[in-house]
Amino acid sequence: MCGIVAATARREVSEILLEGLRRLEYRGYDSAGLALIDAERNLLLHKRLGKVAELEKAQAMTPHLGCVGIAHTRWATHGEPSAANAHPHISGNRIALVHNGIIENHEPLRAELRAAGYEFLSQTDTEVIVHLLHQQLAQGCEMLPALKQIIERIEGAYAIAAIDAENPDTVVAARSGSPLVIGVGIGENFLASDQLALRQVTDRFIFLDEGDVVAMTATGLHIENAAGDLVERPMQRVSEAVEAVDLGGFEHYMLKEIHEQPRALAATLGLGSEHHIDDARFGEGASAVFDKVRAVQVVACGTSYHAGLVARYWLEELCGIPCSVEVASEFRYRSRARREGTLLVTVSQSGETADTLAALRDQSEGEFIASLVIANVDHSSLVRESDLVFLTRAGTEIGVASTKAFTTQLVAFLMLAVVLGRRHGLSEVRERELVDALHQLPDCVASTLQLDADIKRLSEAFILKHHALFLGRGIQYPVAAEGALKLKEISYIHAEAYPAGELKHGPLALVDADMPVVAVAPGDELLEKLKSNLEEVRSRGGELFVFADRKAGLRDEPRVHVLNMPHCPAVIQPVTYTVALQLLSYHVAVQKGTDVDKPRNLAKSVTVE
Repeated sequence: MCGIVAATARREVSEILLEGLRRLEYRGYDSAGLALIDAERNLLLHKRLGKVAELEKAQAMTPHLGCVGIAHTRWATHGEPSAANAHPHISGNRIALVHNGIIENHEPLRAELRAAGYEFLSQTDTEVIVHLLHQQLAQGCEMLPALKQIIERIEGAYAIAAIDAENPDTVVAARSGSPLVIGVGIGENFLASDQLALRQVTDRFIFLDEGDVVAMTATGLHIENAAGDLVERPMQRVSEAVEAVDLGGFEHYMLKEIHEQPRALAATLGLGSEHHIDDARFGEGASAVFDKVRAVQVVACGTSYHAGLVARYWLEELCGIPCSVEVASEFRYRSRARREGTLLVTVSQSGETADTLAALRDQSEGEFIASLVIANVDHSSLVRESDLVFLTRAGTEIGVASTKAFTTQLVAFLMLAVVLGRRHGLSEVRERELVDALHQLPDCVASTLQLDADIKRLSEAFILKHHALFLGRGIQYPVAAEGALKLKEISYIHAEAYPAGELKHGPLALVDADMPVVAVAPGDELLEKLKSNLEEVRSRGGELFVFADRKAGLRDEPRVHVLNMPHCPAVIQPVTYTVALQLLSYHVAVQKGTDVDKPRNLAKSVTVE
């Protein structure tokens, strides 16, 4: 969601701040701003509604230069998208502050500050923080103690960075429920909500822990933990090359990332010529944990939740152990019955998803034997706080609608099902079959991508539609749900998914000539039942778009359009059919003229509740 960049250096930092914001554009935002302190200790500010490019124009017309500064991209929560509501917020023409998160008790604090004479220029919850900080500094408090005092009064989630024109070499910061990372330079230091924002200036990072507060100058770092103790957090060198984030000849990042999936899947598998999956892929001590697992609890949000729904079929079929899958925001707020020997599995592309992270932190004593995270970002909060880790190798995903991150999560889950299955009766022969199928997966996805032109032709029938229905049976039902989510995310067509067997229990009432129905129809044991469901749709005037295994025997008929999918091992078909539905949603959105990579109202990383 919102992005923070800050810098304190012996050189001018405005372009560093802007470049950091550019690298955070993929997260989703509606406005941007920066504040710097110049050589005369003046606080200088630019804020603009819209893209970072608008902020760049303002900086080009009236350059603000300084060696200390903060910058921000905002995704609206409190207050509409506007320049007034954009960050940084200012108090007393002295303090500038940026904030990610939500302050839940902002209303009583706002009333208190108004009574004290503070004027509010925005609708945001953030403005109460900057006025509280100014109030403390005006009473003679130093910057870091002042910040510590105000965070004791605010409730909610936050990552905060602030500068003070009267302390022109210092950036102070705090985090609780929202990530912050320090980038360590030579004679300069940086701060950001995502290390990607700082990779152009350093490869050395300090990942702040929950509750940390920081005072940062060009030559020094002072970090205190939530208890107020001075601490040294480990510095980690991120040595992998920064992945290119150019479009590479594709029209959109989403299309580029769809086509990167064969490579991403192969990298995530990392199998070489082996026919065995090593427990160690899940972290040190994984074998001892897996020996005790008798059940699995998956907790995730959005697309990652759909990955968990697919995984339930694999885990229960291949391992014979129960698997529960729950949306993190629901899991957190209910009483739960315990099941002995349960492994908690959290799933998050960013590793910072707020509700999923809170679910990990809120588990009761002894509720789970261990926690495993499946994530795409190393050093993220979920990765650092979980017992076991499986890092997918999707690479940087810029498009807000997840594609390669989702399919690599599916691979991680299938590998987990294999290693757990070995402990619950999965034979060596069956394991070899499964691993052989995984070896075939990148090529099967590449074959699916060759259907791009055919899928584009199908997409033309959706352009003027306002609703769509997605159907699947068995393990393909969550694939249908993911397809519906993609269509609604980027084309703004209302789309819902149902198990095909539920048609007669309500959804059939919606079927008419204006409601396209998308069906996922691999050639499995449920095919004949699915054919019956499809006939129910056709007989009521519905238009069908069927993604079918080429050996399933389905063909085009009046009001039935069949896309013949490559024949692949059944266990990996959820991945190949997902890729086809990604292409369908992409082409519909392009032809409708929506912003494919940055759909309205959505953010890449949801770091607030």
